[in-house]
Amino acid sequence: MKKIILSLFVAALMHTPLMSQFSRQSWDSLNKLSASDHLQMMKQLRIDSLRPGPSGNPAAANAANSDESKATTYTSLPDPLVFKNGTPVQDSDDWQKRRLEILEDFSHEVYGYIPKNLPAVKWEIVSIKDSLINSIPVLVKELLGKADNSSFPDIKVEIQLSLTIPRMIKAPIPVIMEFGFNFPPGWKMPQQNTNEPGWQEQLLSHGWGYAILVPTSFQADNGAGLREGIIGLANKGAPRKPDDWGTLRAWAWGASCAIDYFETDKNVDPKRIGIEGLSRYGKAALVAMAYEPRIAIGFIGSSGAGGAKILRRNFGEQVENLASSGEYHWFAGNFIKYAGPLTPNDLPVDAHELIALCAPRPVFISAGSASVEGTWVDAKGMFLAGLYAEPVYQILGKKGYGIKDFPAEETTLIDGDIAFRQHNGGHTTGPNWPYFIQFAEKYFSDPPK
Repeated sequence: MKKIILSLFVAALMHTPLMSQFSRQSWDSLNKLSASDHLQMMKQLRIDSLRPGPSGNPAAANAANSDESKATTYTSLPDPLVFKNGTPVQDSDDWQKRRLEILEDFSHEVYGYIPKNLPAVKWEIVSIKDSLINSIPVLVKELLGKADNSSFPDIKVEIQLSLTIPRMIKAPIPVIMEFGFNFPPGWKMPQQNTNEPGWQEQLLSHGWGYAILVPTSFQADNGAGLREGIIGLANKGAPRKPDDWGTLRAWAWGASCAIDYFETDKNVDPKRIGIEGLSRYGKAALVAMAYEPRIAIGFIGSSGAGGAKILRRNFGEQVENLASSGEYHWFAGNFIKYAGPLTPNDLPVDAHELIALCAPRPVFISAGSASVEGTWVDAKGMFLAGLYAEPVYQILGKKGYGIKDFPAEETTLIDGDIAFRQHNGGHTTGPNWPYFIQFAEKYFSDPPK
């Protein structure tokens, strides 16, 4: 029961304002500014109205579909191994060309283009401290990445990052970077009454390190913040154009900046850097891996729609939810079109191709129990995306799940290079950390297994 309570808490934390940092009046103001920016983008797109998304409340009259028999409303998916001109991809050289086509479609229609002349980021070590994670001696580095804002001094951008490594290491080590939070002073996570080690201790026990990158330190998680943060700095405070990047790509940019730092740190092996995220940060982790080739492995937690879930499926969260004023900022403005007048079936790409962009690198897709986490994130839709990405992995000499049918909860699929596991908890990656580490050991052990 306590595990369930913690999972529900994490879910609430991910989907609501963090504690009461701001007054209700402040949040109302943010929502109004977001709605105004959303409307401005709709005007740019010449869209008068959007289809409303379903409710995440199962008891609501317009509840999201959770009936599998009604989920498959599409007849086909875009084929990652067929060029736009209809020519099939024959080999790995062809795939590299086809990959560019898919990247272009994701950039123009879904996540947006990253600006060409982004400001340089200078990393500063704020502090270096000896500490203990349970009984493990560690070194903790607090870092700050300062973006050059000389082109527009009104906006300051600073990336918050911490790096924790075991004290006694003799060679550069793997590091798993998590998209995480900057909690208010005095705030503590609820503690589980359990003897199970946390994910940080599990990584350290393997001789690996971990990093925590705070995405909202450099790009706010709301539409009102699109004229601030790194997106605002790049645009000099002006509103976005329809194909400009959204927050997910901005957060992914922050991960790339962190890797720039890791490449200068003698304790980090830059060829063994992984990324992990949950929920909206799971979306960001997958986007980061798709666009950033230096990420060696991904742990994608309950990412749902806009992440690893097939967008064309009528199950759980829908494109209409993503295109609303509460979530549109994650994406390029062009994505709004697919909630009116276009539909998800008009998308030139889908989630299986986002996973395919990560190939041949290993990806672990994680979900919680439908009875605890709920069906909003659509665990089967994420499983299917991994399944449909398999042909790309295979043409590159890699393997998929090894099965075709959606497995029972707690079935561990880690023998291939695309992994999947639905644990029995809620909206968390917690129960799947041991399995992800086991999966990653195949690639991060010395020599690889």
